[in-house]
Amino acid sequence: MEESEKSEKEDEKSEKVVWSWGAGTEGQLGTKSVQDEVFPQLLHQPSLPSISSLACGGAHVIALTSAGKVLSWGRGNSGQLGHGEVLSNALFPKAVTSLDGYFITHVAAGWSHSGFVSDTGCVFTCGDGTFGQLGHGDYASQCSPVKLSCFVDQRAVQVACGMRHSLVLLKDCIGNQVYGFGSGKHGQLGVSNDKVKSVNVPRVVSGFEGVEIFGIAANGDHSAAVSGRTTTFPFMTSVALYCSLNGSNIFS
Repeated sequence: MEESEKSEKEDEKSEKVVWSWGAGTEGQLGTKSVQDEVFPQLLHQPSLPSISSLACGGAHVIALTSAGKVLSWGRGNSGQLGHGEVLSNALFPKAVTSLDGYFITHVAAGWSHSGFVSDTGCVFTCGDGTFGQLGHGDYASQCSPVKLSCFVDQRAVQVACGMRHSLVLLKDCIGNQVYGFGSGKHGQLGVSNDKVKSVNVPRVVSGFEGVEIFGIAANGDHSAAVSGRTTTFPFMTSVALYCSLNGSNIFS
C-alpha cells in the first residue's frame, strides 16, 4: 500500500500543467474566454494531458504532451492549429488528431504557421503558406499538418518557425544540417548572397561548413543557431538561445 501511494505522489509531481497570461483576444490563452490576463492563469481542464513543451505563435499555441501527442488553441484563420479546417479561433486546447499515428518530439509556432518533428525524423507543417514557409514547393496554405517530402530519407530533429520563414535541423549531416525556406527579404534564410523574396522548398543554409549545429531558432525576420566551439568561430559556444522580434541574425 505504501509503495502504491508513493508511486501516485511521484506521478502527481511529474505531471506538467499549463499557465498563460497576456493577450487573449483570439483564444490564445486557452482559458475558454477572449479576455486579456495580467497574471498567470492555470488552465483548468481535467482532461488536459501532461504537457512537456509549448510553442507560442502570433496568436496561437502548440502544445506537446509527454506521450508525443499535439494540442493547439488560439487563432486558426490560416489553418495553423492543424485541426483540418480554418477556424476563427479555438478557445481551449484541442488535439491535432491527424498526427496521432506519430510520436511527436518537437513543435514550433510562427506568426500564422506551425511545425512538427516526429521521433522518426519526419517534418510536418501547416498554416499560412503565402511565402513558401511550409516548404511543400508551392504557396498554398494547409489546414492539417503535411509531411515534407524532401526529408523522407533524412532525419530531422528540430524545426523553428519565424514570422514568415522556417528552419529545419537535421541529424548527422555536418555542413548540410540546417535548411531554410519561406520569406528571405531580410536575409533570414541564409541560403544566398542576395536577399531572396521567398523560397518554397527547403534549401541548405550556407556558412556552416565543418560546423556542427545543435540548436536552431527563428522569430520575426531573423534566425539563429547554436554550435559547438570551433576553430573557425572560437567564441561561438552557447547552451541556450532566444530570438526576439528585431531585425538581426545571431549565431552562437
